[in-house]
Amino acid sequence: MGERIGIIGGGIVGVALARELAQSGAYEVTVLEKEPRLAAHQTGHNSGVVHAGLYYKPGSLKATLCATGRVAIRDYCEEKGLPYREVGKLVVAVDESELPALAEIERRSIENGVPDLVRIDDVARLREIEPHVAGVAAVHSPHTAAVDYAAITEAMAQDVRAAGGHIVMQSEVTAMRLENGGVRVITPSGEHVFDRVIAAAGLQSDIVAKLIGADPSPKILPFRGEYWELAPERGDLVRGMIYPVPDPRFPFLGVHFTRGVYDDVHIGPNAVPALAREGYRWLSISPKDTLASLRWPGAWPLAKQHWRMGVDEISGSLVKPLYYRKARRFIPELKMSDLSAKTSAGVRAQAWGRAGELLDDFAVDQVGPVTLLRNAPSPAATSSIAIARYVIEHYLDRAAS
Repeated sequence: MGERIGIIGGGIVGVALARELAQSGAYEVTVLEKEPRLAAHQTGHNSGVVHAGLYYKPGSLKATLCATGRVAIRDYCEEKGLPYREVGKLVVAVDESELPALAEIERRSIENGVPDLVRIDDVARLREIEPHVAGVAAVHSPHTAAVDYAAITEAMAQDVRAAGGHIVMQSEVTAMRLENGGVRVITPSGEHVFDRVIAAAGLQSDIVAKLIGADPSPKILPFRGEYWELAPERGDLVRGMIYPVPDPRFPFLGVHFTRGVYDDVHIGPNAVPALAREGYRWLSISPKDTLASLRWPGAWPLAKQHWRMGVDEISGSLVKPLYYRKARRFIPELKMSDLSAKTSAGVRAQAWGRAGELLDDFAVDQVGPVTLLRNAPSPAATSSIAIARYVIEHYLDRAAS
């Protein structure tokens, strides 16, 4: 058996890494996951969208890994018989003021090689795709798809085990130290010694990085995204996915409509600062997490720059009519009663720097034999297989050569 590799984190990125390494036959692979199940946090709480790469800065890691990752996820679902539905995405300019930003989305999409992208300026054509939508123009991505990322993660975990890898649940990493050229990793249930470690710890990525003495920056700022379910009897209002033209000042897309892989339709998410790293409800409060965020040097610059957005998002979270008003811009026939229930929420691990800047691209650090994924928000699930191959090529293989 080859090098002993430890993977910290049992989300889709960590398990995709373990799968690539285990199937190569060159490594002895162990995944350490602190929860009793895989995909317990970001992977199991997202919207299930397989992104085609419309928004990302051309040439960025997000753009390049999303493009190759989409194809890899599609092929993997086909191989394993997992559901994969190309329902399509319409990015809609509601009025003429949004046309310049829509043109920028179109430009980026073309540079990023989004397949079969179409610009639509004919309202009648818009209504052929989404009969109930309101808008003056749009871009249509027919190959944007919906999947079940938790099911994909479980299938990948089976591949890891079949290739001789190990997945150890309820094994939260509490300490790490360099030792004889390797890494000793300590959990409440025992200790592990690895030649190399890769941390894909999501919401806990900066805490894990601190264990090995990495730079405290970037820090994770948790944002909760809440979803409303569209009443099933009104599901015909949305055929696929309807997205707003994003505001380039913010890393969030805004409220949108998403038809999922199991045919449910969700409205959301918003973006509310969470009061706990794993705070899926308003009452989930961690004084430790909240105080750590407030003490971070970037806290006040960030608040000064984005306080209006924060007030708007929090208001929409607490007051249903405000949330409804945002959604109704795109579907005028929508009634408030059509937002039947808040069905789920996710927490996004958004990295931010000392000056209050929100990191836009994927980010990876290296501390000796430890590789740290420091920022892996959306489209990380879409890109998971591509991220795994990138990390192995650029951090493991190069270090070994």
